[in-house]
Amino acid sequence: MNSTSRHFASPARATVVVATTAILFGLVPLFARHLQAEGIGSAAIALYRYAFTAALLIPFLPLSRTKRGEALLLGGAGVGMGLGWVGYLEAIEVAPLAAAGVIYMSYPLFCVAFGWLLLGQRPTARAVGAGALILAAAALLLDPGALGPGATLALLWSIPAPAGFGLIVVVLCAMTPSLTVMEKMAAGMMGATLGLAPLALAPEAGALLPVTAKGWALVAGMGLATAFLPQMLYTIAAPHVGAARASAAGSFELPTMLAIGWLAFGETLGARDLTASALVLLAIALSPAIRPQQATAPVAARSV
Repeated sequence: MNSTSRHFASPARATVVVATTAILFGLVPLFARHLQAEGIGSAAIALYRYAFTAALLIPFLPLSRTKRGEALLLGGAGVGMGLGWVGYLEAIEVAPLAAAGVIYMSYPLFCVAFGWLLLGQRPTARAVGAGALILAAAALLLDPGALGPGATLALLWSIPAPAGFGLIVVVLCAMTPSLTVMEKMAAGMMGATLGLAPLALAPEAGALLPVTAKGWALVAGMGLATAFLPQMLYTIAAPHVGAARASAAGSFELPTMLAIGWLAFGETLGARDLTASALVLLAIALSPAIRPQQATAPVAARSV
């Protein structure tokens, strides 16, 4: 164990670090909405977020023959995660952050579904209960009368984001036992980058490059504060607390999004929003961890 890892060896200290990284992840809409206001396309914003970290992790790409299969599997899951995140960005452009955040944080339901489909891990009573809470939260928010048809449709199109994230969590935790933590991050981020690049470069995808100094500062800030830095901290700290506790601490992302919507964008938080958010937080606390197929040190969910 190196000196940095020993610094986070205390479970209590590591839990605080995981919660702090969740808060940093929750800052994404603060950068993304301002970039969207400058005309930057959602695919380009997603590309900037993943490409920044992918470029730094190129030396860790697992290229050996023995690891190539798992790396390609994880890269494919990364493609799905990156493309799904475009739908999430489209949703936060037109829908309240509270609603978009609740939909995005429904990923434990998809973790359970993919764990069953790919690993044969039948849902437990806790998993079924967590899924019911998430569905109840979504039903509270996906009301065209309360949101307007445009926002409701955008939220529905954002469902691939938690689905893609749920898939990559299962692949990370249970289907890539021979890869190190850094190799997993490198493969997943590279997959997301390669999947997003053609979409971001398409003529109809919106502007690719910022035209102001503020825009470039937002790109740099998003890459550092919501991608590379929290991913590094999370990767170091999460193994010291375990997947279940890391997921619970990671739920701090949702209240961060609610606070940004309220403080930065003047969004009103009603009883419906707060109730749905509470249901999702409870579901995350109830969700069981994905069990690896082989003995390995699994990466907790937020390493991407």
